[in-house]
Amino acid sequence: MEVPASPLRRRVPSARKASTRLAGIDAARGVALLGMMATHLMPIFGPDRSPTWVGLVFSGRSAALFAVLAGVGLALSSGRQHPPQGGELWAARRGVALRAVVVAVVGLLLGGLEVDIAVILVQYALLFLCTLPFLGLRAPALAAWAGGWMLFSPGVAFLLRPFFLAEEPPLRLGHNPGFEDLGMPGPLLADLLLTGYYPALQWLSYLLLGLAIGRLDLARTAVRLMLLAGGAAMAVAARLLGNAAIFDWGGLAALEASLDSPGFPLESHLRVSLAGIEQSGTLWWLAAAAPHSGTTLDLAHTAGTAAAVVGLCLLLGGVGRSGKAAWLLPLSGAGAMTLTLYTLHVWVVSGFHGKELPAGLTPEGMYLIQALCAVGVGMLFAACRWRGPLEWIAHRATALGRLRSGKIRRGRA
Repeated sequence: MEVPASPLRRRVPSARKASTRLAGIDAARGVALLGMMATHLMPIFGPDRSPTWVGLVFSGRSAALFAVLAGVGLALSSGRQHPPQGGELWAARRGVALRAVVVAVVGLLLGGLEVDIAVILVQYALLFLCTLPFLGLRAPALAAWAGGWMLFSPGVAFLLRPFFLAEEPPLRLGHNPGFEDLGMPGPLLADLLLTGYYPALQWLSYLLLGLAIGRLDLARTAVRLMLLAGGAAMAVAARLLGNAAIFDWGGLAALEASLDSPGFPLESHLRVSLAGIEQSGTLWWLAAAAPHSGTTLDLAHTAGTAAAVVGLCLLLGGVGRSGKAAWLLPLSGAGAMTLTLYTLHVWVVSGFHGKELPAGLTPEGMYLIQALCAVGVGMLFAACRWRGPLEWIAHRATALGRLRSGKIRRGRA
């Protein structure tokens, strides 16, 4: 969950182009936030285990968009097109590391709540730390690393995961990481890297791609169009190839045989989410493009959709130059304080854990209420030029990490 890098009271950019560009990035964050809230509050499977529209549209894609935007934010706050070098680089790394500590603490606190949400913040903090060696690279090198990581990390995970799960007990938490898990560093680290809901080994691909995007000249219309068209093309190609492999070339039968669970709605899960399903026994699992499968095609598809959304939001932000993209405010306001709003969302949902919703309130109604509140709060803070409270804390931690290290190129995410 990325947090902007500027003081509590936002500074208004001097250049209109920078303002619209940032509005587009924040708007993309708003899309990701509202999409994740939808998957948390509304069913992704129907009563007959068929996919719902929420599952088909948002499952896997919203979280991936958050992760890509985290990488974009790191790039924009550490030199944009000109990555820091020397002392500036080490200062930027210290700032990111302390920001990761703040995000991890918030995530561990949320891990103590009873809630049916896979909280992503501790994994985000680990991913921030994993990006530290890459902060000094330019866009071409970062793009190469991102592509290579998408290509090879799923195979490495496929080979390693059975060894971690063969332990007794298996090295899998089965719950959101909390402070009590710090006393079990082995299972905790294994869960964060390989066996958990958001395996950092594969998910680092998203942050590397985001870093590469953030190192581009995002003010150029050609770059924005490239992100939209290239991302959409990659997403469509990956999904078509995955569907062909599984549904046309014999993959589905091999996967059903490896599960040996007659009647299990595997086809629905392949369209919506493979989270929690043990992927072992056949290499056909690596051919799927299913959300939360962590395969190359899944990473390529969700990363492509994320790049396309970023490109589209940047283009839309560029349309409203005379009004500084004010018409994007419902999304960009919420997107500028996603750490605070995401935390509040998880806390509110935990209050209904194991309880019936109030009479007359449906999951769709609950989502509408929370989405409108998130948009309203975001617009209010944006109008007052305030940071969210957790964003302010994360910024102060970042600034503390950069202290006494010379002048750092400044940028806002």
